[in-house]
Amino acid sequence: MLPADELFPVLTTEQIRRIALHGRVRPLIAGEILYEPGTNQVPVFVVISGKLEAVRPWAGSETRFATISRGQFTGEVNSLSGRPAILRMRVAEPGEAVELDRQAIATLLQTDSELGEIAVRAFILRRVALVAAGMGDVVLLGSSHSAATLRIKEFLMRNGHPYVYIDLERDEDVQTLLDQFSVSADEIPVVICRGQRVLRNPTTQEIADCLGFNEPVDQTHLHDVIIVGAGPSGLAAALSAASEGLDVLVLEASSPGGQAGSSSRIENYLGFPAGITGQELAARASVQAEKFGAQVLIAKSVRLHCGRKPYTVELENGAQISGRAIVIASGVEYRPLQLENVLRFEGTGIYHGATFVEAQLCDGEDVIVVGGGNSAGQAAVFLAQTAKRVHMLVRGAGLAESMSRYLIRRIEETPAIVVRPLTEIVALRGDDHLDAVYLRNSRTGDEEEQQIRHVFLMTGGTPMTRWLDGCVALDGKGFIKTGPDLLPEDLHAATWPLARSPLLLETSLPGVFAVGDARGGSVKRVASAVGEGSIVVTLIHQSLRE
Repeated sequence: MLPADELFPVLTTEQIRRIALHGRVRPLIAGEILYEPGTNQVPVFVVISGKLEAVRPWAGSETRFATISRGQFTGEVNSLSGRPAILRMRVAEPGEAVELDRQAIATLLQTDSELGEIAVRAFILRRVALVAAGMGDVVLLGSSHSAATLRIKEFLMRNGHPYVYIDLERDEDVQTLLDQFSVSADEIPVVICRGQRVLRNPTTQEIADCLGFNEPVDQTHLHDVIIVGAGPSGLAAALSAASEGLDVLVLEASSPGGQAGSSSRIENYLGFPAGITGQELAARASVQAEKFGAQVLIAKSVRLHCGRKPYTVELENGAQISGRAIVIASGVEYRPLQLENVLRFEGTGIYHGATFVEAQLCDGEDVIVVGGGNSAGQAAVFLAQTAKRVHMLVRGAGLAESMSRYLIRRIEETPAIVVRPLTEIVALRGDDHLDAVYLRNSRTGDEEEQQIRHVFLMTGGTPMTRWLDGCVALDGKGFIKTGPDLLPEDLHAATWPLARSPLLLETSLPGVFAVGDARGGSVKRVASAVGEGSIVVTLIHQSLRE
């Protein structure tokens, strides 16, 4: 557990006075429940006198998370996003408190830098503590041999939502829980929301809806900017646009962070000399964007309609949302192996991210990392901490052409990592789980079988642009053309209507911009993606003035 003075700092009398200007003073009655798990639009309470208790209710009992006393305040990152409460907040001793609604919280954070820094830091640290303690409103029953279980664990983890995991094969008391909720073993994985609702093998959309990740969508509202994708470029665009007063909506198909969100450690990003995980970077960026009023919707697949202005983005449930400008930040996905049975082992031996979740599955075993870029290098170094040996398969003759020098040196100095150049996987073997792989040396043609059960694919990216339905010009590999890369014939085919040429990051559709990895010619680095997301807002302002 983090230090109490960081999780629950004590405010001064003067700070409380400033806060009170934004809220209302109300009595605290002993035993009063201020809110329950699942309560929407939860206020923040600053205790003037008395005490509050934050507890996690489950199966008729409670686990205390914290006691909030005089000068301390409630809340965590859901206070910014507007998502439902995770814990129960109860009055332990009577007194008084300042109550702040969500709008008052946003105003305070944006206008008082001192209090904003204190509150946002505490909110982030509290969420970290909740995740570390597994003190959430979700219980996941699953199996380490289930690809669906892995998918749900990754979804909850990358969205920073605390949960309790119970393994069907390892937990002795699991049958009691199965009987309690009338669940059979063949319905695994099962997600239990707030001890009430049971989801059997749910989709990520069903989980997001159950946990209240998303506010209702107002289809009549015209947003200034709709950003599709919450990777580094999309979150940077959301933060910059919202901080400048634009009405911003972000749509993300799975989890904030994009490919960078699955990175075990990013060490060459400015301002983080000790490095930062992709998940931490994404979580902090999301909090920053929401602090300035950006709305983020999770687990939303989309389709662009570009026939007329304002442009609309259609969600998978048929809802259509309009925006004066669109930013495409949908990124790329790792290229799969071109093998006959590869889909059979997705999530049961074949993985596209190297996080703590995947590392648990292969503790003490040999693993393979396929790829020669920075993401592959970061994965290899991370997995080498727990795996017996990490085999790095590289199609080329070495790592120098595609990987940063600091990572190459670290790999060279890690005995558990073996770099195998000119080597690729040519076949997979296994039933319900991957059991072995067949490797080929492209120079000699020699093949060998390796009894390796875990393969991590970090093999370049395929742009996620299918949802655009031909609205903008693409290059031969499916990446989006922007600015000076758009040829006269591209603009002619798109019937470009303006006298000016497309702006730097503008597509062949006026007012539609592309940033990050999905954009043709982009530099595939986190810092570059953040830079593009930041500068696109200047171009959006220019477009909106037309």
